Amino acid sequence: MSQYIIGLTGGIGSGKTTVAHFFEKLGVEVIDADVIARQVVEPGSDGLKSIEAHFGSRVILESGALDRQKLRQIIFENEAEKTWLNRQLHPIIRTRMIAQTKAAHSTYCILAVPLLIENQLTSLVDRVLITDCKPDTQVSRASHRDNNSAEQIRQIMAAQLDRETRINYADDIIDTELPLSEVEHLCHKLHHNYLNLALNRSKN
Repeated sequence: MSQYIIGLTGGIGSGKTTVAHFFEKLGVEVIDADVIARQVVEPGSDGLKSIEAHFGSRVILESGALDRQKLRQIIFENEAEKTWLNRQLHPIIRTRMIAQTKAAHSTYCILAVPLLIENQLTSLVDRVLITDCKPDTQVSRASHRDNNSAEQIRQIMAAQLDRETRINYADDIIDTELPLSEVEHLCHKLHHNYLNLALNRSKN
């Protein structure tokens, strides 16, 4: 069981996946909330059944999988529907995240949650690590990665915490505007610090 949990978060397109990968290369277990969120709505899951019962077949692809783009469009246009969806899925996701952090075997683990602060989940972690970059960089990265328009990405960003507020929650910050080699070097430095914190925790 990990002695220490680092909460990794940041705005869309801020480099969370890249940073998580660097920690994984160092042997750190990463629990990814996005992966769990996909698992709880897989075909046949209770999560997907409740979504289909509520929204109808319009959010289900021919393959039987969730039409994420359609669902995203619906909840962005209707706050009440977004609230309903969150109430359905967040407790399931939270339970799985906690279970996976408890099952992690590395000295410390990373809990990567895009909305760690927005969803008031900081109590689940010992320390908050934030990936940060310029808003224009976020738009550029996310629109290319997700094949969405710049306007769609800006709408997502508007629904998240603003950059300054997010940074105020940070115990550690990685500037992902830096070259990848420097970002990896910063991850190495933080890794050694986190190991010390975890080992000190285990002694107390």
